[in-house]
Amino acid sequence: MVKIKICGLKRLEDIEIVNKYKPDYIGFVFADSKRKVSHDLAFELKQNLDSDIISVGVFVDAPQEEILKLFNEGVIGMAQLHGMESEEYIINLKEKTNNELKIIKAIEMSENVDLLKYNDSHSDYLLLDSGKGSGKTFDWRLIKSDLKKEFFLAGGLNSSNICEAIRQFNPYAIDLSSSLEIDGFKDENKIKEIMEAIN
Repeated sequence: MVKIKICGLKRLEDIEIVNKYKPDYIGFVFADSKRKVSHDLAFELKQNLDSDIISVGVFVDAPQEEILKLFNEGVIGMAQLHGMESEEYIINLKEKTNNELKIIKAIEMSENVDLLKYNDSHSDYLLLDSGKGSGKTFDWRLIKSDLKKEFFLAGGLNSSNICEAIRQFNPYAIDLSSSLEIDGFKDENKIKEIMEAIN
């Protein structure tokens, strides 16, 4: 069964909605973005989040100390890396958390990306996207059938194309954000519709 991640939560109302519909993961964005949250706000949101839902911190070339602090304080259980983070960076984070911090390495998909080289990555998962929160799909033909690393599929997924994406590529998880919003805020009806479509 494909897992579901809803990214970019920034209000207590968002937490109430996800607690009701129970995605597997939610994302707090700590990188520069219209969805960016402060550490204090993320802490408050996490305090109110259902304990069955795993919180993911979204970062771009962040100091490792920031990620470790949020992990050690229980604000995040996973880190999603969207920058130029090296394998050494990933290994270091995992060593400093006794391998407890799970890491998602985001790949901006294009014809120039050698996706198969990530089969050997020390990250736990990949995230295949068209860009940082672009809300657009990429050319799905770029997904290689011999990709061994489990991946989150992101970018322009909505209730009209998501079932086809799951059928074609059997991703570990799908990652949703802007398609679940109205005027920049998460919308309960859109979340309900997509959760029902997937389930």
